[in-house]
Amino acid sequence: MVRLVRPAGADRGAGLGAGEEAGEEVEEGGERWTCALVNNMPDTAFVDTEEQFLGLLDGASGHQTITVRLHTLEKVPRGEKAAARIAAGYLSLAQLRGDPPDALVVTGSNPLETRIEDEPYWADLVDLLSWGRDHVSTMLLSCLSAHAALVAFDGLERRRLKAKCTGVFGQVAETAHPLVAGLVPPIVLPHSRLNTVEADDLRGAGYDVALHSDAVGWSVATKMVDRARVVVMQGHPEYGRASLLREYQRDARRYVRHERDEVPRLPIDCVGPEDQAGLADLHQRVTGGERDPALVEAFGFDQAGARAPWPWRTMAVGLYKNWLAGIPKRSD
Repeated sequence: MVRLVRPAGADRGAGLGAGEEAGEEVEEGGERWTCALVNNMPDTAFVDTEEQFLGLLDGASGHQTITVRLHTLEKVPRGEKAAARIAAGYLSLAQLRGDPPDALVVTGSNPLETRIEDEPYWADLVDLLSWGRDHVSTMLLSCLSAHAALVAFDGLERRRLKAKCTGVFGQVAETAHPLVAGLVPPIVLPHSRLNTVEADDLRGAGYDVALHSDAVGWSVATKMVDRARVVVMQGHPEYGRASLLREYQRDARRYVRHERDEVPRLPIDCVGPEDQAGLADLHQRVTGGERDPALVEAFGFDQAGARAPWPWRTMAVGLYKNWLAGIPKRSD
């Protein structure tokens, strides 16, 4: 179970959506792991991302206690609402460094620049990852943060895709890899990204690929980097059943409102069979010339999202459970 630590003096009535209040006693037997979750997603996905990762950590830890502290990079642009949530529930990176956890989880972020090195938070992100490889047992890095580590640690540059990679894709598991022990096929994972690092380059740098897709490349890989066992993920096991559909809704809204001219990409297998034809028709109309906001607003995204299948959830919990099981006890 997750025990969520909040800043001293935080409003105990300000809910964060998961975990317990700061200062509560850990049940007898104490915590099994400590974890820092650094949430760098933009405001539109900030709360969802927080809840997704906390939910997956909660499911994977089972009856054992994992104490989680929330952090974020200061140079990620924030609006008033997200800033207030951070003030109420997030700790500083200085506090992270002053009390190193067993595990460090760093989310992706919205890519604003063609070169990852030009992102406003690049220097701070590299500093955090460099600190982590010397001070924690393991780092789990998602999407953009994974690509950042591959640049910083291995000099592997990401490549811009011709079109956004988005959808649910079948996976091939390297059965000897400890991260996939006990996972039952068929295995699928969501992907949602604009960039990639080639699998051959990844393996050439010494990474062991645990999961890969014939359609979209590697999803999960690992390597020892100094003290830390680094897990890099291009896939998104933390996603909820409606995550891809909500991303499409956001992109379609921006397109029909002329807030952006990039044509939205329809995610593969993001809804159930009963909603596939309707969603495909909406997409064809929006991208075929009917750039009308009323079309998007009229579609039942909430209902379709609630009906969407979640075939990767059990596998995702198992993947995280295997990851946590590889962290040595602090008394060892």
